[in-house]
Parts: sequence; structure tokens; C-alpha cells
Amino acid sequence: MRTTTILREGLGFGEGPRWHAGRLWYSDFYRRAVYSMDPEGAEERLELAVPTQPSGLGWTPEGDLVYASMTDHTVHLFGAGGDRVIADLSAYCGFWLNDLCVGADGTIYVGDFGFDLDADLAELGPAGLYERGIPTTSLVVLAATGEVRQVVEEMTFPNGTVLTPDGATLVVGETLAFRLSAFDVAPDGTLANRRVFAALDLVATDGMCLDAEGAIWLADALRPRCLRVAEGGRVLDEVACTQNAFACMLGGEDRTTLYVMTAPTSSRFELDGRRLGRVEACAVEVPGAGRP
Repeated sequence: MRTTTILREGLGFGEGPRWHAGRLWYSDFYRRAVYSMDPEGAEERLELAVPTQPSGLGWTPEGDLVYASMTDHTVHLFGAGGDRVIADLSAYCGFWLNDLCVGADGTIYVGDFGFDLDADLAELGPAGLYERGIPTTSLVVLAATGEVRQVVEEMTFPNGTVLTPDGATLVVGETLAFRLSAFDVAPDGTLANRRVFAALDLVATDGMCLDAEGAIWLADALRPRCLRVAEGGRVLDEVACTQNAFACMLGGEDRTTLYVMTAPTSSRFELDGRRLGRVEACAVEVPGAGRP
């Protein structure tokens, strides 16, 4: 099994890695900001402070940054005109806003936790959580200007969203259902024909990315590893990390470096105020494709 190299340490909790303009961009929940770093991790740059915790990142066709502001359930646009809220999704959120993906036409797909996972795990433990039942939530489809176009319900912790290069298919991880779900994308960005892309045995699918052969690299939030998965669920490859993996992105000059955001846990009770997060990396063969 191939293994990662640690490129950078000292993160609070890294999420939403994106390859953009020759740098790796990412959110850090507990440093409460968006950062970018050079491909080797030697130089980190503060791009935007987000006191309400940033998560998913994307860019509009015009080059403006779109980001999820977690604790106040808002989607922001940051560019030459400054930082502004384009959508308040409080009515659709069971708890914090989470990952997002932006299509080539500017359509935004954004999910949320659905419930307070950290608090419920601390009280009930994993077995008690599943015995009680996992609350579901929504995947919200927004126009580029922020208007709600569609609300896809009954999603189990929607997380890690990718679009195929032709923009015709969206795949989203349902972390606590241990599966990837696919949708057909209509010309207006709305979703239909929901189906299982891959059912995975006790793999907590977290942040993920697509490669040029149509396979998905995903972080397994329960273990220190990333998996490369084909449609249907066959595991094609595996990369071992030094800590649990929570998101990954294919980047580098030829898009064949798998960057992984790792931490010993995802619990805010254990991480907030500490600096245990890492950026790790591993060379792979097939380059990245699609969005993000």
C-alpha cells in the first residue's frame, strides 16, 4: 500500500481542499479562515478570515470565491466587491452548513450536518447513535445568485460533492449511510434520477474528488486512509495516511498529487483550540477531472 508524506502541520481541522490557480486552497474550521499553500506545503497564505467557520469552497465562472459559513448557515461570495452573503439556508439545516460544489454555470450544491454529530456521539456513542437512528437533512441547489432552485431531502449527512467533466452527473457522499449517491443534472442545474453510485461497507465517505477515469478518491473519516472507488463500489486503490482522513483533492501541475486533510478526530470538543491537523500528499497515476 502506498503512503502519504506530511507536507504541513499545525492546522486546526482542514476541510474542503481545492486545487485553484496553482495552489491548494482549504478551509480550517478552528483557525476560522480559508488558506492556500504552495504545492510543496512550504508557504501558507491567509486568504480570508471567517469567524463563523468556513467549510466547502468553490469558484464562480467569473473567478469569485464561494464558501459555506458553517455556524450561521450562510453561503458567501467573496471577490472584487468584497464579502457578501448570497443565501441563508437556516431553514434547511439541521445543524452546521458543510461542503459545497460549484458547477461550471455557477450553480451551487450545498449540504449540512443534519444534527449535532459531535454532541450526540459524546452522549450516545456510535452504537447508540445508530440505534436511535440518523436524522436526515437536505442537499440544496442554489442559482449562482443564491436563489434556492431545489431542495433534495432525505440525505444522510451529505458530504463531499463532485461533478463529472460534462456537468451531467453529480455524486455526493452520504457519510453516515456509507454510500455515494448519484444524480442526473438538468440544464438548469436541478437534480433527478437519484441512485446509488457505490455502497461501501462501514466507510464513512468524507471529502472527495474525481479522476479522469471516472473513479472517485474519497477520505474515510473513520480511518487513516483514502480509497479510490469505481462506480458500483469496487475499491481500485488505497493510500495510507498518518491520521484519519477527512477530505482529499487531486492537484499539482499535472493533477496527479493526492492532497489529504488529516486529523486524529473530527470532534470539536477535542480539536478546537489545538493544532493537530495536517496536509499530507501522495503521487498517483490518474489525474484529476471534473469539479471541484
